[in-house]
Amino acid sequence: MTVSIKPNPLKIAIVGGGPGGLGTAIALFKIPNVEVTIYEQASALREVGAGISVGSNSWKVLELLGVADALDSGHETWTTLNLNGKSGEELHRRERDKAKFKRAPVRTQRTKLQSALLSHVQPETIQLSKKVSNVVDRGAAGVELTFKDGSSTIADLVVGADGIRSAVRDAAWPDYEIKFTGTTIWRALLPYASVQDLDARFQITGWWHTPTTHVYFSPVGEGLWEIAARAWHDPAVHSASKVSWGVPVENAHVESHFTEYLPQIQEALARVPPGGWREFAAFAGPELSTLTAWDHKVVLVGDSSHALSGAFGSGAGFAMEDGWILAQCLGYFGNDVSKALPLFDKIRLSYYARMYTHLASEAARRAKKLDDIGDPSFDERVANKIISDGGVDMSWIYENDIEAVWEDTVKEMGSQP
Repeated sequence: MTVSIKPNPLKIAIVGGGPGGLGTAIALFKIPNVEVTIYEQASALREVGAGISVGSNSWKVLELLGVADALDSGHETWTTLNLNGKSGEELHRRERDKAKFKRAPVRTQRTKLQSALLSHVQPETIQLSKKVSNVVDRGAAGVELTFKDGSSTIADLVVGADGIRSAVRDAAWPDYEIKFTGTTIWRALLPYASVQDLDARFQITGWWHTPTTHVYFSPVGEGLWEIAARAWHDPAVHSASKVSWGVPVENAHVESHFTEYLPQIQEALARVPPGGWREFAAFAGPELSTLTAWDHKVVLVGDSSHALSGAFGSGAGFAMEDGWILAQCLGYFGNDVSKALPLFDKIRLSYYARMYTHLASEAARRAKKLDDIGDPSFDERVANKIISDGGVDMSWIYENDIEAVWEDTVKEMGSQP
C-alpha cells in the first residue's frame, strides 16, 4: 500500500470491546496519524457465551492483524455431523480436505479469541464502564458520545462495533428495527469428562435435530465441551420477554424443550451444573442501504451492520474483516473519511447483501422442498434441516481471503489517490 499524501490526524472512537471492536483497533494501530480509543460498557472485558468457530476466513484476518499465533487452543473441526436427535441416525457428515487449509478449523472458547486480541491492544486504549447514552452529530466538530456516567467525548469518526443492539446504529439510523426471530438459544460449557461416557459421537462437533429444535455439541479445547441448544418460541407470544444476550436460566426450563431426544442427549443436558445455562434470543433486522452516516463520521462494523442473528456462524470473522478493510481504506486515502468510508461501504455492503440474498433463497428452497413432499414425516422434516453447504459453493464466506479482496479493489481503482 502506497500513500501519496500526508495522512490527516484522525481521532477515532470505537464503541464496543468485542472481537469486532478489538480487531478494528488493532488494524487501525497500523495506520499513521490515527488516535484510537475503545469505549466498552462492561466494567470488565469478558465474553458471554461458550464457543466460537475459527475457520479459514477468520484465520486469514487474524494473520493480517498479527494475532493468529496467539490463539493456541481449540478443537479441530475437520469433521462435522448432522444427526436425527430422536433416532440417532447420521444424516450428513462433512469431511474437510486437510491439504486445502494452512490452519485447522477449530471450535474454541470465546474467551480465548478475546484474550488473543487483547494481547495486541494497549490497556490505555480501552475505557471500561462506558455505556453510551447519546450519540449526536456535531457537524464539522465531529460526533459527540455521551456516556451513562455523565462523561463525554468528541471524535472525528465513530465506529459502531456494539453488536446487534447497537446504540450507534440506533442514533444514526433511527428508523432501523430489529425483531425477535423466534429462535432461543441456551449455551453452556462443562468438562467433557462429565459426559464422555454417554455417546462416543459427542467428541465430534455435530448438530442433533428434531423438526423445530436442535442441540449442538462440540469440544472447545482444554478439556471443555460446549452445548448450544435451540428451540422455537412464537414471536407473537414471546417477543416482549426476550433479551438478546446471556440471561441466566434454570436447568429444568432448558431441559423441558428437549424431551423428544435420545436418552443420552437428555442426560447430557441434565449434567450441566446448576446455574450453568445462559439464554440468548436471536434478533434480526433488514438489510441496510449504507454502513456509513452523518457525512462519513459514523461507520458500522460486525453485527451492528448486518443484523442476521448469528447466521453463518462466523460473525467474529466478519467483524474483524470489517475492521481490517476500514483501516486499509483510511490508510489508502490518507485518513480522508470522505473518500475512505464510501470505499468501505462499497466493499462490505455488497458482501452483506449477498448474505441476505443467500438466506432468503435457502429459506425458500427448504419451504418448497417440504411443500413438494406434501405431508412430511418427522424424519423428513428433520432431514430438511441439515446444516451443510447443501451443494452450494460457500467458499465466498468460509474461505474468504480478505487481503485478496482488498488487492482486487485497489487494482480496479487503477491508480493511487
